[in-house]
Amino acid sequence: MARLLSVNVGLPRDVPWRGETVYTGVFKSPVSGPRRVRRLNIEGDGQGDLRGHGGEMRAVLVYQADSYRHWAAHLGRDDLVHGNFGENFTVDGLADDEVCVGDRYRIGTAVFEVTQPRVTCYRVGMRLGEPRLPALLVAHGRPGFYLRVIDEGEVEAGQEIVKVADGPERMTVAETDALLYRPPHPADRLERALRVDALSPGWQASFRALLDQARGDGDGAAGNAGLSPVSVTRPAWDGFRPLRVERVVDETPDVRSLWLTDPDGTPVPAARPGQYLTVRTLRTDDAPGTVRSYSLSGPPGAPGYRISVKREEHGRASTWLHTGVRAGDDLQAAAPRGAFVLQDLREDTRPVVLVSAGVGVTPLLAMLYALADDADAARRQVWWLHATRNARTHAFAGEARGLLSRLPDARLRVFYSRPEPDDRLDAGTTSGRLTAESVAELGLPRDAQAYLCGPDLFMRGVTEALQHHGVDPLHIHTEIFGATPGSTPGIAARKRPSPHSLPSSGPGPRVEFARSQVSATWNGDHDSLLELAEACDVPTRWSCRTGVCRTCETALMSGVVDYTTEPVEQPPASSALICCSRPDGDVILDL
Repeated sequence: MARLLSVNVGLPRDVPWRGETVYTGVFKSPVSGPRRVRRLNIEGDGQGDLRGHGGEMRAVLVYQADSYRHWAAHLGRDDLVHGNFGENFTVDGLADDEVCVGDRYRIGTAVFEVTQPRVTCYRVGMRLGEPRLPALLVAHGRPGFYLRVIDEGEVEAGQEIVKVADGPERMTVAETDALLYRPPHPADRLERALRVDALSPGWQASFRALLDQARGDGDGAAGNAGLSPVSVTRPAWDGFRPLRVERVVDETPDVRSLWLTDPDGTPVPAARPGQYLTVRTLRTDDAPGTVRSYSLSGPPGAPGYRISVKREEHGRASTWLHTGVRAGDDLQAAAPRGAFVLQDLREDTRPVVLVSAGVGVTPLLAMLYALADDADAARRQVWWLHATRNARTHAFAGEARGLLSRLPDARLRVFYSRPEPDDRLDAGTTSGRLTAESVAELGLPRDAQAYLCGPDLFMRGVTEALQHHGVDPLHIHTEIFGATPGSTPGIAARKRPSPHSLPSSGPGPRVEFARSQVSATWNGDHDSLLELAEACDVPTRWSCRTGVCRTCETALMSGVVDYTTEPVEQPPASSALICCSRPDGDVILDL
């Protein structure tokens, strides 16, 4: 019979870590006597970062005494005590390779249901002074698991744990954990996992994404779609190569298109609709060259690429592309990349909603070309929603209308926030902003695949509106301008400097952070590319910092990296897990 050995609680508090302040509830201590268990946690307990921990589906964390003995031997520790792994219940029995998601247990007067394995997180490593621990928990198949509270009640150390129901499909915690984090990810096992209603929504979404990837019929997808956006195709070439400017077209007073072709006249490799092209500006005597990414706006499969660039007031690269580039010039460009692409048209007949603001129209225009050119797209309903100031700033207006006219069930809605007196407002164009309220009034299909591109605040509002309308969050795809927002779970907010280069200190590979327009020399002062980026105040995204969760996965636009710690699952060669890698020569990262 399994037994509850210890009840451990702790309220969140600020903890110093690596020069930062972490707000965390990972520090738990045993308590004596009965404790009331409620829907969200135990009396006297709390969670710091509710995005990754806590909530109804993660109310109570369980870890086993047998795993304590395992880690004491593996790590050579004799100081481990109950609560050290951040768990609320330390138990005798209930091994991860025996307990199944959906199993129900009675402890004291409360009833619980197993919902998911523990999420890999740096904080358990921080608590024990073992940074490798998040990866070790997965590699050794000992994650622990979460419970939700079915019946509230009182629990106390020493009580028996009585199983009252079996979960469907009999998928153990260890098997479920490995299915997400470790290859392979077979479709039949993913389908089994998705039949377990007790599995938490976050894990269900990850398994649905992996299942979609597994059913991709060899479309070139690489990576782990359950943890991060996958690279849909291997880049057509490594590093940068010359492309010739065939012609230049001014679309609006501040948007210019450049058509780029192979200098030897052969067709360029095809790009997926929605991908971007990265170009390097010329280095001058007084300024280094910069690297910028621009969405491809032309027809996929055309013999050349079209990028459309908005001139920014203080944008060095966009100004150069507007004023310093002429037809016949050569640009250095990296191959098309990006996971923001139109989903496979062969089997999916769901409606498509394309939503953009300003120059965010560019990747969606490439998608619209693909829809208009596909014979099967006639089965789809296509919505085109675009926001701009007025007709003068409305790029590709005629081009988009022409493509929509080729689709039998297309709907056009354009919003002019500041229309001019001569602007014509017709059935498809209205005065006003594209807001959450206007989205709600459109009657969009709830089963749609939605694609959004524009400023961050715009997309957040539209995304929330679509979700509130009933569109599946897994079917809402977004692309933002510029550097992606950082994600540093649990780190206290503070004013941070703008991204900056570091003073050169001796020879070493050059590391460029393309989106942030800064670079640094790798001289071995940092343990990983992630730490180098942090030293340059480049916005980064991470969670485990040990090569498991893939939150830090970043497009590797040029160069090669070595891994200081072997990742649980290798990323594709076109990307890097920056938390556990270092450059092997000069590299350019899409950060």
